Amino acid sequence: MAHEQTVITTPDGQCPAHVFTPADGQGGPAIIFYMDAVGIRPGVLGMAERLADAGYVVLLPDTYYRYGIYGPFDPKEVFKGDFRTVVGPLMATTGNAKAAADIDAYIAYLDGRSDVHGERIGAVGFCMGGGMAIASAGARPERFAAVASFHGGNLATDAADSPHLSASALQAELYIAAAENDGSYPPEMAERFEKALSDAGVTFSSENYPAQHGWMKPDFPVYDEKAAEHGWKQMLAFFGRTLTRR
Repeated sequence: MAHEQTVITTPDGQCPAHVFTPADGQGGPAIIFYMDAVGIRPGVLGMAERLADAGYVVLLPDTYYRYGIYGPFDPKEVFKGDFRTVVGPLMATTGNAKAAADIDAYIAYLDGRSDVHGERIGAVGFCMGGGMAIASAGARPERFAAVASFHGGNLATDAADSPHLSASALQAELYIAAAENDGSYPPEMAERFEKALSDAGVTFSSENYPAQHGWMKPDFPVYDEKAAEHGWKQMLAFFGRTLTRR
């Protein structure tokens, strides 16, 4: 695995980003990795590295770039206190609509790399990043082949930028991994979201994990190794089937 850092110019400013590439130097299909609300930190970098080790060029943008310098945070310490007090001001600077507004800049960066295989790309998002990944794929549907959301919350709400409103535009196949008893994605919301996908003819699969919201993140207090490893198996199989290699 090779690790680079770069800065991508977006309509709203300069977005720091990490790029991970396969160790063999041969490149691979591109996947945009949308972080969770606790931001860029060693645990997230490690996950992006693992994805790159599976044969992908992984772009990890810092979607809090509009806020400025922060952290890195230790999730276990953040969750001990008032989560919203710590990360709320950062979350207020981003969202699904802003992620969609940034997607052309991210794609242009990937298009400029000689190690990216294929024109159509993938995206994976965790927690708040799940909705960002879906909204971004809806903004540039012709470029996305696959989107995975792990414990993504608020996927079908009354907000103007709710991810389910992107359903009619999506061309990507979706994999939706939900946590049981997740207040940010209750059964009635899952039903609304999946109905929107079905009505739009989107190819998707969904799976409920016997774990808590955030189970995939190795530095979260709720990390569930067994469920996380199943998630990785599903994710890699999904991208392996949907993304083109040379």
